Amino acid sequence: MLPQTVKIQKIIRETRAIKTFILDAAVPNAQPGQFVMLWLPGVDEKPISIAAPDPLTLTVARVGPFSTALHQCRVGDRLGWRGPFGRPFALDPRRPAVLVGGGYGSAPLHFLAARALADGLPLERLIILLGARRQDQLTFVSRFRALGVEPIIATDDGSVGFKGYVTDAMQTYLDAHTLEPLPVIYACGPEAMLVALYRIARQRGLDAQLSVERYMKCGFGLCGQCAIDGLLVCQDGPVFTLDQLDGVRDFGRFHRSATGRRLPI
Repeated sequence: MLPQTVKIQKIIRETRAIKTFILDAAVPNAQPGQFVMLWLPGVDEKPISIAAPDPLTLTVARVGPFSTALHQCRVGDRLGWRGPFGRPFALDPRRPAVLVGGGYGSAPLHFLAARALADGLPLERLIILLGARRQDQLTFVSRFRALGVEPIIATDDGSVGFKGYVTDAMQTYLDAHTLEPLPVIYACGPEAMLVALYRIARQRGLDAQLSVERYMKCGFGLCGQCAIDGLLVCQDGPVFTLDQLDGVRDFGRFHRSATGRRLPI
């Protein structure tokens, strides 16, 4: 699949290291949890989760050469994209939804929350938890509030909201509230957070869907670069159920470099 080249319509500075790019494109068939391959001509191509489908909205943290170059782009510059790819979240509208986002992982969860409400999930059955190391690293808080949801905030340093990990904030919430039927956890964020959620969900007998990130080259299963044990993140994920992750040794432990070398996380 060849990339479509489009202009950047708008850039929103979320934090010192995170920007949201709104492109002159729409992906009406995109589902929450899917991603596109974003191409920066002359630099590289990377998978980016979809924050909104129309217009195509992508939230990117500055963490390496590609994202650093992307953050230097301006409105009117052209980017290429192809997709959507990957296995999305599968929302169960009959059950409460607990959305847990770490850092810029809140962006695809906002897409999920908006879709869940549009599909009829009652507002009171949608619980949002957002975590970051400190207050100035939180993203999309005001956007969730605009949906009518007041997020539960957790910061490692206690600068705002719950002091500690967002996973601990979720445990505190679940201990204090009885949700019937049992809720489903939907999460996107650092892998250490996902591993903690996997363990919590198993201990509590809850279902969970976790969005896992890996290095990708093709996006649709040809290169095998995103292999995690016997699974391909681009096709079997990026959203995985607990059953899929059972016994996956690489989960939370190893990833692959651009050369395919297996490295500790």
